[in-house]
Amino acid sequence: LISFDADLIARSAPSLLTQVLVTNRERISALTVATGLVDAGRSVILDVELAAAPSVDGAPVTEATAVSADIRLPNRQGLHARPAAVVAAAAKAFRADIRLLRGADAANAKSVTSILLLATNPSDVIRVSATGPDAAAAVSALAELLACGSGESLAAGPVPAAAAAPAIPAVPTDPRKLAGVSASPGVALGKVAQVRRTAIRVEEQGAGLERERAHLDAALARARQQISAQQAANPGAASRILDAHLELLSDPELIDLAVAGLAGGRSAGYAWREAYSSYAARLEALASALLRERAGDVRDVGGRVLGLLAGVTSAPLEFSPGSILIADELTPSETASLDAGRVLGLCTTGGGPTSHAAILARALGLPAVCGVDRAALELEDGTAVLLDGTGGTLLKNPDETEVAAARAVMGRLAAQRHSERAAASEPAATTDGHRIEIAANIGTAEEAVAAVAQGAEAVGLLRSELLFLDRDTAPDEREQAEVYRAVAAALGRGRRLVIRTLDVGGDKPLAYLPLPPEENPFLGLRGIRVSLERPDLLRSQLRAILTAAALSDVHVMFPMIATLDELRAARRILAEEQAGGASVRVGVMIEVPSAALTAEHLAREVDFFSIGTNDLTQYTLAMDRGHPRLAALADALHPAVLKLISLTVEAAHRHGKWVGVCGGMAAEPLAVPVLLGIGVDEL
Repeated sequence: LISFDADLIARSAPSLLTQVLVTNRERISALTVATGLVDAGRSVILDVELAAAPSVDGAPVTEATAVSADIRLPNRQGLHARPAAVVAAAAKAFRADIRLLRGADAANAKSVTSILLLATNPSDVIRVSATGPDAAAAVSALAELLACGSGESLAAGPVPAAAAAPAIPAVPTDPRKLAGVSASPGVALGKVAQVRRTAIRVEEQGAGLERERAHLDAALARARQQISAQQAANPGAASRILDAHLELLSDPELIDLAVAGLAGGRSAGYAWREAYSSYAARLEALASALLRERAGDVRDVGGRVLGLLAGVTSAPLEFSPGSILIADELTPSETASLDAGRVLGLCTTGGGPTSHAAILARALGLPAVCGVDRAALELEDGTAVLLDGTGGTLLKNPDETEVAAARAVMGRLAAQRHSERAAASEPAATTDGHRIEIAANIGTAEEAVAAVAQGAEAVGLLRSELLFLDRDTAPDEREQAEVYRAVAAALGRGRRLVIRTLDVGGDKPLAYLPLPPEENPFLGLRGIRVSLERPDLLRSQLRAILTAAALSDVHVMFPMIATLDELRAARRILAEEQAGGASVRVGVMIEVPSAALTAEHLAREVDFFSIGTNDLTQYTLAMDRGHPRLAALADALHPAVLKLISLTVEAAHRHGKWVGVCGGMAAEPLAVPVLLGIGVDEL
């Protein structure tokens, strides 16, 4: 928690107290602590007498060991980065030492890099081995996770082929044309912008083992904060990729290798660079193209930490409007930070269509070509080029005919996008004239601006908990008020802003708000229960929300309401905070069956309902939506879930209140007709 110079303190202190922690107390029969003055370096301060090890049938007792049966990997591409990150994260929940075994090969299950270097293939047979106090539970959990695909959707097909677009006419042997592989479909005309990076220099010798270890730990922590912030700003594909990067930052084998490198007086920067470069080189030597591409992720994470260690600020890449970027390779974090308004396309000599940079390019809608001829790196900045992401080519200095053909293709694609945007801004209505409101779920003011630009009529859910996560202390009232006012200003008076109060607990713990260990955290202190346990946090948040009431049509929504008493307790606190001041409308999230079944009573005391179908489904069906085997069965269209939604809507409408759906079901085209038929007012 605190960085300090241990040597300075020791030299300056009148005396030193050394804390000795003794673990495995059951193995010790007696402790004798010395007293009196100490002869430095020679005095014994503690005598420990070990108990005789018990035995069974004469055999010494050892730590429990468990091994699973054979598991055939169902993943179509083996354990690549994302499933490997899921396995490593699950393994870290156990104290046991856990290994993945394939024949004579073994990998540390808590290390993403170790799992990747195992270089698994589809249908490989794996076993899980664990030694430690919770070995059996660890083997059972990881075996089940691996058998179900380690969080990877097994129904999804391979990387989709580029969307069909008319080919750009060019002579196959044209020397101006450089061939590569399609990474993201589309066509772009622009000018070359070469991506050039400055090598980060670090000193080989450091300032001592303790200082350099502290320096490394601080850089790793700062990198985790940066990636968490990127995740919040880049949901979807980018967030899942950055999850794997977070796992790399806590990879035990990578960190152990770096710490070992500090021996001999090496600096943290030097030892860290040697460690991650070694792992990246081993990945690049693998036969699997997919795993070779993961070396880029290791170098991306490694370079981020190295920059922090060297004090080098890594600003986002910035280029002139109309740029087509050319590089050896683009890291995922660089790709995620690109300004799609300035950059028209990406072209790399390395990487592949399954690289994380390619996945992000598709998510950003940028044409991209990878594995292009290295002659592309010799093109001068400003050279006119035609990038065909569908065909996988880069054409330099296209002539008028080629430009005209490209513009025709781009025009058709733009017209399609334009018609979609135009439709997004129109009122949402069925063909028989029934009107429904389309709102956005957001976490930041920037997302509010983007939502309005894409036709959102309101914000149906502002996830206020994003302000509270990934930090050491709770945000103060002023900081919260600034965020809420910024979102309200982005929406304006004409759009509704529903702010959900702090929704943590369960799968969203807060480091500075320790909750007691719970056997079933999803059935414990979650949502409004946490706020009622800590009314100081709720009062501060409500006061901050009320400051935004003058800027937009602000509504307050309480999460995880299960009883009328909880609602009334929360409303009493709100009434006290808004006495004589701004007034806001109040609603509750319908997330548990008890709320749906008593909606008639709740509806009398609120202004609206918003149905969180993700939680409502898992609580109704008793299926954890994150469980690898059950997630696919946790169907929001189950008749029981639909019945609860219907009861909620009927109760609300009897009392003249509106109902929205803010769960994932609202984004499913298949579910929309059902929700409209039930009578939901907002999606």
